[in-house]
Amino acid sequence: MKEKIEKILAEIDEELLTYSGDHMLTDGVINSFELIGLVSDLEDVFDIEIDAAYVVEKYFGNKDRIITLMEQLLAYEE
Repeated sequence: MKEKIEKILAEIDEELLTYSGDHMLTDGVINSFELIGLVSDLEDVFDIEIDAAYVVEKYFGNKDRIITLMEQLLAYEE
């Protein structure tokens, strides 16, 4: 799963893989259109729906937060 997420992130921007902050949208590493695309790609690849309440920096602030969220969402789906 982690590899799939990293591949999606790399397709948007390689910097997302190495970004070490907690606010990639605020810091300008990703823009709002790319974030929407990221959410859509994650939903498609993992065949889930990500509630809009999760599309905040608490969950999408960096690669590790995204991976943690997806682990939780996929565990919930099982």
